[in-house]
Amino acid sequence: MEILSLLADGFATSLTPINIMVVVIGVTAGLFIGAMPGLGSVNGVAIVLPLTFIVPPSSAIILLAAIYYGAMYGGAISSILLGIPGASTAVATTFDGRPMAQQGKAGLALIAAAVASFVGGTISVILFTLFAVPLADLALAFGPAEEFALVLMAFTTFVGLGGDDVMKTIVMICLGLVLSTVGLDLISGQPRLIFGDLPGFYSGISFLVLAIGVYGVGEVLYTIETSRTAPSVTAAKLTMRALGEGIREMNKLWKTMSFGSFLGFFVGMLPAAGATPAALMSYGLAKTFSKKPETFGRGNIEGVAAPETANNAASTGSLLPMLTLGIPGSPTTALLLGGMVMWGLVPGPMLFIEEPDFVWGLISSLYTANVAAVVINIALIPLFVWALRMPFSVLCTVVLVLCIVGGYAPSQKLHDVWLIAGFGIAGYVLRKADYPLAPLVLAIVLGPLMEKSFRQALISSQGDMMTFVERPLSATFVGLSVLFFVLPVIKLVRQRKSKSPAPAE
Repeated sequence: MEILSLLADGFATSLTPINIMVVVIGVTAGLFIGAMPGLGSVNGVAIVLPLTFIVPPSSAIILLAAIYYGAMYGGAISSILLGIPGASTAVATTFDGRPMAQQGKAGLALIAAAVASFVGGTISVILFTLFAVPLADLALAFGPAEEFALVLMAFTTFVGLGGDDVMKTIVMICLGLVLSTVGLDLISGQPRLIFGDLPGFYSGISFLVLAIGVYGVGEVLYTIETSRTAPSVTAAKLTMRALGEGIREMNKLWKTMSFGSFLGFFVGMLPAAGATPAALMSYGLAKTFSKKPETFGRGNIEGVAAPETANNAASTGSLLPMLTLGIPGSPTTALLLGGMVMWGLVPGPMLFIEEPDFVWGLISSLYTANVAAVVINIALIPLFVWALRMPFSVLCTVVLVLCIVGGYAPSQKLHDVWLIAGFGIAGYVLRKADYPLAPLVLAIVLGPLMEKSFRQALISSQGDMMTFVERPLSATFVGLSVLFFVLPVIKLVRQRKSKSPAPAE
């Protein structure tokens, strides 16, 4: 009852006219920021952060949280309509969202993403409200060994993303891990793999540059080469009937969405994990346990629902260690943490006691932001779907321009533009050779986190590899990693045995 009373007080704060306006503005801005390739929740929060001093701290954090929420919704838009993930959190949505759009189901894919995001956000906010303090204690128990084991488990779920050719998937994961080590060494600071002392490689290879290259430029090159004539883009229309059919279709996926929501929340609350591994793990597990795994990557609506519930749930979960421990759960929450410090607030367990109006106002605003995000997102779907009606020549030009601008804007280095061109050609060649691109991009996203936690764990244990199985949580994750790696291999062996002809008697 005490929680309900505090939550009611929070709604009294979040439902004031100024805060409702702040939520609507933040969600709308976040939706467009998330839909823009090259931008994302981190960029959106960073851009708006200096402007928050004109409003009270409670309204400021509500605005930034609403942008964060909206960007999570918006990331699916460019993934589905253009095949370019606006941020790493939306990579997994591309796998089935883009094929659905190419099949004339763009409206259904966007509805699925919006509904799944709403479900994931709602379940995670309820969990946040009920179990904030106990879950914070669990997150505090995570050390480098547990972080490494968690990322390892995420990688083993990727094996199921590459189709039947497990070896090609493993090769692409290894290539992505190699690319993630380009730059300065984490411990010694020495440059490594900088390709002849080129200055541009000192800062490493950005995920965004690789993703835009292989998914944006590479996809355009492949489409131009494989299409003898300009492909006709289906004019997808969204009506109330289509909306109702989409919602009824999503009702069949309640198990997938529920599992993705819980998984996303628990992974998101772990320090330094964030929404990206949550979305990837949810997609990989949904495919592993699906009755029709072969349909994933070809326009399966479940492949849109699974990562979208997980990444939105993780965005809420990542706020938990920030508020209760002062430990950011993602790059975006690190910016939110910096904003709180600038406003004179000290994150930690005492924040719930000393600033209850602020804390519960923020928690209640997550409910209102979630509702506002799904309403605004669905209302603007016709505008997003309109992009598919452009002539193919115009659409290719727009995609290439967005690729160049999106890759250049964050760093403002021409070096990244050349990298995008190189990765675009490489992505086209790999696509022709039937190599899966998803594991490559995912490995470069999680590679730095994996290396950091691995080396920290070995340094603290003085090089003892047993540290990864001596601790209960890390041992559990390692065991699950082995299981997730073996399952696709066993399934593949069984399929090959069933296809082999029976010996003649």
